[in-house]
Amino acid sequence: MSQGFDPRKHVAVNPERVSHTSNTDYPGHFADEDHSWNSAKFKKRLAVRIERLSNRSIEFDLVGVDASIANAFRRILLAEVPTVCIERVYVHNNTSIIVDEVLAHRLGLIPLNVDPRFVDYPGGQPTDRDTIVFKLCTKCERRRNAPRDAKDPAQLYINHEVLSSQLEWVPQGEQATVMGANPPAPSNPNIVLAKLRPGQEIEIELHAVKGLGKDHAKFSPVATASYRLLPKIILKKEIPPHLAEKFQNCFTKGVIKVDPRTKQVSVDESQARRETMSREVYRHPEFEGCVQLARVRNHFLFNIESEGFYPPERLLLEAIQVMRSKIRTIREAAQSLLQDVSVVEDVEMDER
Repeated sequence: MSQGFDPRKHVAVNPERVSHTSNTDYPGHFADEDHSWNSAKFKKRLAVRIERLSNRSIEFDLVGVDASIANAFRRILLAEVPTVCIERVYVHNNTSIIVDEVLAHRLGLIPLNVDPRFVDYPGGQPTDRDTIVFKLCTKCERRRNAPRDAKDPAQLYINHEVLSSQLEWVPQGEQATVMGANPPAPSNPNIVLAKLRPGQEIEIELHAVKGLGKDHAKFSPVATASYRLLPKIILKKEIPPHLAEKFQNCFTKGVIKVDPRTKQVSVDESQARRETMSREVYRHPEFEGCVQLARVRNHFLFNIESEGFYPPERLLLEAIQVMRSKIRTIREAAQSLLQDVSVVEDVEMDER
């Protein structure tokens, strides 16, 4: 049998609703129990484990924190980690079928591999400190030696597609020295921006600036940042052998193990994270009272897909830096407020 349901640790997933969703780990909730925050206990419980890492995505477990902290990291990842994106588009010539406004919008969504630490937030007049300049000049022409029976545009025309790889960086001021080792460019060179036919051309200048996702979604460093709670399947009593396979089929493949000889049912805890919590098992009356579905309240399964400059393993660290900056600001404001109150009290004492 699996370990039983613990309302202090688990969120119950019932047939029609969820229960025990609120955290109870705070002072005063339980009589004669000290739940005041303790840094040593927090460090002992805290764990971050990477489950999967690729060039553009990461899955990791964040264990031992409250949902408010996990959600703060998610929101910071979406909206407050800075990136550099195209903000202003100056169209000198555009004879393609895509209107200027739509083309400018597509250009703004191109992720760039520019380190935000080298760029300041835009102020007034653009400078080499806060603006990265690109240009895009392309013209479609008919390929003279194309086969007569060719139908593929790549064989018929030159520059029939406008790709993100055609953006050319134009260094300004000291940018060639600072960014020369890793020249600014789109992180994905194969994004199709427009399709041209002979005689059509595009000539534009683009200015990229530093910004935040809360100002515009194009500045978000992630394609997605989400989390879910670790599934927990609690067996409350033995499953009859003749129903073992039916019980197994109620869950994601690999989560429930059935002994081929004895037909004994058990939960593979190492595969529990794969469970979708469909509640299919609750639909069958023969399994009533046999199982309790739950989620572990302080065990978060994060899935992050990176776009742009940041490698996926660096994103959480960037979110932590942003959160620490916010905490520092609050602390300084609180200290300033306390000092102001102290000065007012001293003045009142002097007047007396």
